Amino acid sequence: MPTATANKTEITLKGSVDIVSDFFFTAINSILYQRGIYMPETFSKESKYGLTVMTTTDEGLLNYLQNVQKQVAEWLMNGLVQRLVLVVQGVDSTETLERWQFNVAVEGESGENMVPNVSKGGSNKSIKEVHDEIQAIIRQITASVTFLPLLQEPCTFDLLVYTDKEVMAPEKWADSDPCYILNSTEVKLRSFTTSVHKIDSMVSYKEADEWDI
Repeated sequence: MPTATANKTEITLKGSVDIVSDFFFTAINSILYQRGIYMPETFSKESKYGLTVMTTTDEGLLNYLQNVQKQVAEWLMNGLVQRLVLVVQGVDSTETLERWQFNVAVEGESGENMVPNVSKGGSNKSIKEVHDEIQAIIRQITASVTFLPLLQEPCTFDLLVYTDKEVMAPEKWADSDPCYILNSTEVKLRSFTTSVHKIDSMVSYKEADEWDI
């Protein structure tokens, strides 16, 4: 875990991995809630990053997201994650309607596995500074309902984790196509950095007038 110093909180590799994987968990929950993929009554309020965020209480979904979070954290520790993508698809049309993408960049790299070079004590960026940057992204996700088209059919979601080619995926994981959206509109969201990892975020979506109604 991050260790305290006089004025800053030193963020180690493990501390950065914890921050990034927890952000992914929170962002995914926020998207599923804001976009109505799951019923609002299956979420509960939680204080995090100086905000009130929504976290699923659905046992099956919670177990799934926690398992993904654990696996992503393991890959992050070894510098193997390139991006995480949440895909929203129509149940009836099977079309990809939204694609939330979070790119992962390593701020300092060393060795063959591109592991962040934090051997000299990690970064001196404070946890509060990182949380303020994350807060801005979560606020944008919350505000997304103001510009994203209304989802006009029941939807489901899938998570895509882009890793190095040599990574052995767990047994229940499978290869997937990228689920791109043809002629999509893209909105770049804010980014945050722990000074070990940098996360850039964006959402692409299908315009309402392109829906097959």
